[in-house]
Amino acid sequence: MKKTFLTLATSALLVAPFAVNAHEHEGHGAEHQSVADSVIAEQRAALAKNTAGKGFGPQAPRDIDAVEGNNGRVFNVAPPSKEMNLCNIHFHRNAEHKAKDFSVYAGNGNGEGYESGYKYSGKLSRQELKPLKHEVCSKHHGHGALQAGDTIEVHYVYTTAQVKPGPGLSSCLSKDVINNPQLRVETQVYVLVNDQHALNFKDLTKVGKNKAGLYQAVGIPNNTGTPVQYEGSTTGPGYDEKGSPYQVTWSVRPHVAKVNIKTVGKWCEGNIFEENHGHGVRNLVKNPDLLSHIN
Repeated sequence: MKKTFLTLATSALLVAPFAVNAHEHEGHGAEHQSVADSVIAEQRAALAKNTAGKGFGPQAPRDIDAVEGNNGRVFNVAPPSKEMNLCNIHFHRNAEHKAKDFSVYAGNGNGEGYESGYKYSGKLSRQELKPLKHEVCSKHHGHGALQAGDTIEVHYVYTTAQVKPGPGLSSCLSKDVINNPQLRVETQVYVLVNDQHALNFKDLTKVGKNKAGLYQAVGIPNNTGTPVQYEGSTTGPGYDEKGSPYQVTWSVRPHVAKVNIKTVGKWCEGNIFEENHGHGVRNLVKNPDLLSHIN
């Protein structure tokens, strides 16, 4: 596979007059008014109050460049993904996690997970940022609609349950057999570009089976850095003010890859996971009492 990972160093190789900061690109979300900082502060305070002393395990998402964490709840680390079944693939509009390569805060958003999160912090060419004539993945009342220059975080969810890949977290549970499987999320952040030579999202989300007969996402990039593994939870804006009770082992790749936005749009038009839009993001978890220590 050709090298597609993006770091600040490699992005500097772009021809300067034709390079634009990806986060300066004003697209479809520019007209939305963000809630005040006080709203996010109130949500963080509610999360702290609603979890204090109740035994919640470590939460997600987090800044993967920061290793600190005081949460002492212990659970077994999930097996490597090759020893588990892929059960779901979905993506969030803007990255839920934060790292050097995706560290530009998108803003507070609407207070419900949209227009918030983190964006690619490098540069893209004007051609890569050339707007499409229409938004893609926009079948959710406009929320999560995508344009060139946007950042997405893809979650490849794995389970120890004997299941087939399908829609939602329920596809990761084996009904009436096992409702508490171990879960792992292989995570990759992508920046969407208007470039037919960039990665094809169909390839990145291709499902196959390994020799052990386990479902796998066979197209996850292998050149975007060593994944940062930590103990956390499920994410999404529904947990901005309450703790997630699910235990999840996360593997988050630190570098970004470019993907052809048109192929993402095609995927949203039909896939086995019934995904057609970018999901909202949970506020970054900063409370050290809700974070595990990254070894």
